[in-house]
Amino acid sequence: MKIRKQSYGTANIVGKNIERLRKERGIKQKDFVAKMQLLGCDINPSSFSKLEGQIRSATDIEIYAIAKILGIKMEELFSE
Repeated sequence: MKIRKQSYGTANIVGKNIERLRKERGIKQKDFVAKMQLLGCDINPSSFSKLEGQIRSATDIEIYAIAKILGIKMEELFSE
């Protein structure tokens, strides 16, 4: 499993949790992006990486799709 090279940013508060939960489920970033695209999210791997790294903000549509893919409630993405 790849280790993050850059420190986290401050553009969102869900990125760390998204990355952790995705890795716990053994889903590769490119596969996760593909699932998001199937749910109608116009996102590319670079943009998703920035979202996980908290370098860019997440839209409500993205948060909804991410929670659905992970099989969790949206609120869980915001927990510490």
